[in-house]
Amino acid sequence: MAYGILILLIFFVTIWDCIPSEAKVFIVLMDEEPVIPLKTKKFHTRSEMKTMMYKEKISSGHDMFLDSLLQRDSYTKLYSYTYLVSGFAVHIDSEEVLSTLQNATGVRAIHEDIKMEKLTMHTPEFLGIPAGVWPILGGAENSGEGVVIGFIDTGINPEHPSFSKKSSTPTLRRGKFRGKCASGDKFPATACNGKIVAAQYFARAAIAYGDFNSTRDYASPFDADGHGSHTASTAAGNHRVPVIVDGFNYGYASGMAPGARIAVYKALYTFGGYMSDVVAAVDQAVEDGVDIISLSVGPSTVPSGPAAFINALEMELLFAIRAGVLVIQAAGNGGPSSSSILSFSPWITSIAASTTDRKYINTIKLGNGQSFSGTGLAPPTAGEVYYPIAAAADVCHRNITTGILSVESCQHPELFIPSLVQGKLIICTYTFDFEYDDATIEIVADNIKKIGATGFILRLDPDMGSTLIKGTAMTLPVPGIVLNNMQASMALWEYYNSNTIRSRSGQAVFYNARARILDGRQAIYSCQAPVVASYSSRGPDVNNALLQTADVLKPNVMAPGSSIWAAWSPHSEGDPTFKGKNFALLSGTSMATPHIAGVAALIKHKHPKWNPSAITSAIMTSADVTDHSGSPILAQSANELVPATPFDFGAGFVNPARAIDPGLIFNTHFQQYVQFLCTVPGVDDDSVRRVTGFGCTKKSKAWCSDLNTPSITVSNLVGSRKVIRKVTNVSNVNETYTVTVKEPSGVEVTVSPQVFKIKGNASMQLKIELKANNATRAYSFGEMVLRGKNKKHVIRVPIAIYVSTSL
Repeated sequence: MAYGILILLIFFVTIWDCIPSEAKVFIVLMDEEPVIPLKTKKFHTRSEMKTMMYKEKISSGHDMFLDSLLQRDSYTKLYSYTYLVSGFAVHIDSEEVLSTLQNATGVRAIHEDIKMEKLTMHTPEFLGIPAGVWPILGGAENSGEGVVIGFIDTGINPEHPSFSKKSSTPTLRRGKFRGKCASGDKFPATACNGKIVAAQYFARAAIAYGDFNSTRDYASPFDADGHGSHTASTAAGNHRVPVIVDGFNYGYASGMAPGARIAVYKALYTFGGYMSDVVAAVDQAVEDGVDIISLSVGPSTVPSGPAAFINALEMELLFAIRAGVLVIQAAGNGGPSSSSILSFSPWITSIAASTTDRKYINTIKLGNGQSFSGTGLAPPTAGEVYYPIAAAADVCHRNITTGILSVESCQHPELFIPSLVQGKLIICTYTFDFEYDDATIEIVADNIKKIGATGFILRLDPDMGSTLIKGTAMTLPVPGIVLNNMQASMALWEYYNSNTIRSRSGQAVFYNARARILDGRQAIYSCQAPVVASYSSRGPDVNNALLQTADVLKPNVMAPGSSIWAAWSPHSEGDPTFKGKNFALLSGTSMATPHIAGVAALIKHKHPKWNPSAITSAIMTSADVTDHSGSPILAQSANELVPATPFDFGAGFVNPARAIDPGLIFNTHFQQYVQFLCTVPGVDDDSVRRVTGFGCTKKSKAWCSDLNTPSITVSNLVGSRKVIRKVTNVSNVNETYTVTVKEPSGVEVTVSPQVFKIKGNASMQLKIELKANNATRAYSFGEMVLRGKNKKHVIRVPIAIYVSTSL
């Protein structure tokens, strides 16, 4: 397929140790067809002999090309690439040789070779999965085998290598899964290849509302947005897929559960979607027999009051749980505001987002010795040469009308004077054009490439105040840096003006300011992560007014969600930033959600008979509350870091290696969720019966906090309350546990028994008494920790209490 060629066309080789440090290796890609053609599949019919002859022809053509351009002693050809790409690696030691190659006819692209460590989709390593989980499940490619994850999203790009079927992939048992494949525009019947086991789309509501555009949104499961491909590859994408964007190899991607299968239920589009379509998709997914639903979508607004728990989607998801399907949903991107959660029902596993320990920071060095950090995944300027700097307005034609957009925003390539931009770094300005009109950083980069400038620097307009530049996570095809800091932007401008000589009319004559841009594609790593991302929605649960909340801890758990590399759809219409690219670097709780879906698939692989609440319990009770340095997890809040609470990260940051062997679990069943609804303030018995088909059990002094969850939340503690939790030993061996408690402020917590022995596969109750001794009139947090003596299991249960009165 063409996608394999396109990826390898931009693959980088490592510099050999024998090459002198002052020399450089470049990869030159040619326009001619390799053995595997770009535009046809006819290579399958080539005989082995014809293949070898064609490879030799390509290699000889490379030699002839080099001999025709260069002196024999000015280069050394290291490799000829003939099978997937037509190109070669060449060792050169002069800028003149490089310039000759760059200007030669027939050259598709030239990339400087870089020696680097590659750890992309870095999150499997960040979560300890390769060492702590995959070996237990038979290796990376087998991990998650037999588990089907259903994605309610924008569809999938079936041509992406993250979703190709491996030759070793066994056939999924049809008795277990009954999904079908709906072919259509850009989605042939062969798209369901064994890795993708089902694909359908749901758009009737979108069509009825007039939002669906068949030429843009595709009447098929094909992903016209990119979001669905991103989430699917994060959870279950194939192992070790090269992530190559704009000619640079960022490493290798892998889903959390590479052996899991993908079922696609497209119900979202470039414009969003409608609940009725989503409900239809969930319905079909459960009928098909998926094990897990990954739902990186939530309502645009949450109904106020108790009605939120009994709307159509919440009920649909409750019945999915009843059918044994685990539902993982994004918490929302409304943080750091409190009570901004969009996923609030206790039967749903709601996911918060964290940062990872990987960051991309670019640097610009000025000729006066100053240097500034910025963003922009961009290549560096060649060599260690300092290039002239020119402001966009100083190298453009004057007195030309640009319409709405300003010259300084670099959105008009036709305005630049070619003779003035060659060999220069152009200063572009982030003006209000980017906020209110159609200006984008992508257009800046494309225009700089078109006009032949060396690169660009995007500075903040002083009139923008404290505005942060948007869209800085995009990859750039040319050297570039975004200065998302007013101080750096002003210092750059002052340096430029003081070193630019102008005529009496004010026109720039000599450009003496110099700078070089370093490589912004090189990741740096820290030990502080994970940190709760600022955008990640916070608890408590829905509608906190008048303390009438249900006693539910939300979110449930946290996973990586910031700067996540994953698959994309080159035909995406959803985000022009990633148009034409196979991978995208995105942030959001949408990105965190499939991490947990993939981890859940690993647990389901190890424990196929576990119900949804058992899997959620295992993930929650094994979660970490400290970062990689051993310090308590922090949360981004406004412009500072603050100590994180369970309303920021739920039970903590997911720990897959411990989640597959949790020791004890808290099991919850459908009828218990029904009883929970009966105790929600404002929900009457008739409403529960109408939406669930079941009546309420008459029980005196019933509370929402009675639900057997791996957390304890009381939103209105008056005096004291008794809470019962039932634990089940899933370790198959007898274990003795000791209970310790870190009490929330204003609350005395007593647990009975404090030491207990529990047999394998047995269950027992813990009686927890919460006694208010100080009216805090605010939430305070603590935890109950159960430590096993023999197997060293540690079960951590977060406690969140609002003490209204100590009477």
